[in-house]
Amino acid sequence: MIARVTRFEVNADKVEESIKAFEESVIPAVKMQKGYRSGYLLTDRKTGKCISIAFWDSEKDAIADEQSGQYQKRVDIGKHRHKAPPIRELYEVAVQD
Repeated sequence: MIARVTRFEVNADKVEESIKAFEESVIPAVKMQKGYRSGYLLTDRKTGKCISIAFWDSEKDAIADEQSGQYQKRVDIGKHRHKAPPIRELYEVAVQD
């Protein structure tokens, strides 16, 4: 399994708006992608720092999602709230409980 971690920051007063967009737009869109398993959005409401974690069956599925342009479309949903471009990283899930 692969985890795609996306770190981004919004103004603290935009955290609730970002959470709502994630629930209503991002999650329904990513659920339609091949190999998607689950996702999380972690937030620090005081600082506006956010971490999105999406789990994929394989690295191939995660990369295919990016290459199709679907990942960028989902990032663009909140682009106007981001303080800087998001940072994206892929990790192998080495241990799971």
